[in-house]
Amino acid sequence: MSMKKVSMEMNGDAPVRPVMDNYSSKIELAYNGSREDLDPYVPADHRPLESNTSSFGALAHLLKASLGSGVLAMPLAFKSAGLLVGSIGTMLVGFICAHAIHVLVKTSQQLCIEVKKPCLGYADTCDLVFQHGPKPVRRFAPLARELADWALAVTHLGACCVYIVVVAESFKQVSDVYGGPTWSITTYCGLTLVVLIPITQITKLKYLVPFSALANFVWLGSICISIYYCLRDPPPLSSRNISTSISGIPNFISTSLFAMEGIGVVMPIENEMTKPQHFLGCPGVLNIAMTAVVMLYGFVGFSGYLAFGEGVRGSLTLNLPEEEVLAQIAKILVACVMILSYALIFYVPVDVVWRKLQDRIPARGHRWGMAALRFVGTLLTVGLAAAIPRLELFMELVGAVCLSVMGLLLPSVVETVWLWGKDLGWGKWILIKNIIIGVFSLVALVSGVTYSIITMLEKL
Repeated sequence: MSMKKVSMEMNGDAPVRPVMDNYSSKIELAYNGSREDLDPYVPADHRPLESNTSSFGALAHLLKASLGSGVLAMPLAFKSAGLLVGSIGTMLVGFICAHAIHVLVKTSQQLCIEVKKPCLGYADTCDLVFQHGPKPVRRFAPLARELADWALAVTHLGACCVYIVVVAESFKQVSDVYGGPTWSITTYCGLTLVVLIPITQITKLKYLVPFSALANFVWLGSICISIYYCLRDPPPLSSRNISTSISGIPNFISTSLFAMEGIGVVMPIENEMTKPQHFLGCPGVLNIAMTAVVMLYGFVGFSGYLAFGEGVRGSLTLNLPEEEVLAQIAKILVACVMILSYALIFYVPVDVVWRKLQDRIPARGHRWGMAALRFVGTLLTVGLAAAIPRLELFMELVGAVCLSVMGLLLPSVVETVWLWGKDLGWGKWILIKNIIIGVFSLVALVSGVTYSIITMLEKL
């Protein structure tokens, strides 16, 4: 993506302005209206050479990142809402998540032109939007950065705890079936440290690529086996709830947000694209990926709840029949995927915390400081998983607290601040829309946390 070269024709003393490509002009006009003096800065032209991901590659990365452990949690979400409400709710939550991602990326692209930077991360976008916003809100820029950073870190720490519980429950079920030791879930959580401590000491992402590649193939196999059992002998629709009470909606929203929200990986993927204008738009990388994600999540949630009803667990594989070898293989495959994926997910909170600590540690102690941070972080996640070995409680709480803030509230606030005084649309409809999304996120936050804590106190 570069400016088209044009010859310089003279009209008096004024040269003709270079013709910009469609992407740059559209982004400029989006927030500057018809300003005559357009800035020809094109962010993608200044990205490093290693930022060479194609549009198809970006789509593959986004699908891979979105189709994680959450897909196996969707039957639990449908249990809270019912078949009909769950189906409609999945589409609604998917649309809201996709829109929140869209406005965040669009704001980031416009901001890159304003500040003349090739690309920006999530926290950088939040920070700079407030810095360049109306004077009364500029002092909140550090707070916006910290909120984005810590929401991202806590979300991924929660996901790490979920992974540990899935691994522990999967191995416990297989061990119980085949006459293994009758240890508790807490013991199995502790045993994961044997693998997790060495693997989390890998500090370079490139060394995690083989683990990620292997996990993708294993994950595909486990999902196919799970869907097979859901469709093998489904009961009639009348045997399941079409809808539930209003009290189940907060749990549905929290679990759905945990499952579908992939905003933490969106900015790194967009920042690596050679043609970032293909990320948004119609069809666009984002729209294609989110459509596929919503369809698959809705299908797995519907068929999983239909097959297993009120007994559905936090991970679909935990409901598979214990007497069949194929089902046990699926559980082991999922456990292996979680172990292989843990180090990659764990990289995010470690990176956030390390950026806060590294300046306080002498340079000669950085290596040991990083090793100690990773060791303590691993112990922390395993300790939390062992203390609250209820998978659904983790997912609901993480979805309610972190993803409501990071995935919905912050993008709507960031877009509002960025467009304030520029163009909030006819009748300020963008402001009204973002207020509605903000209220929705706060309702999801408060109600989700309330019901999660109540459930936690009742079941622990």
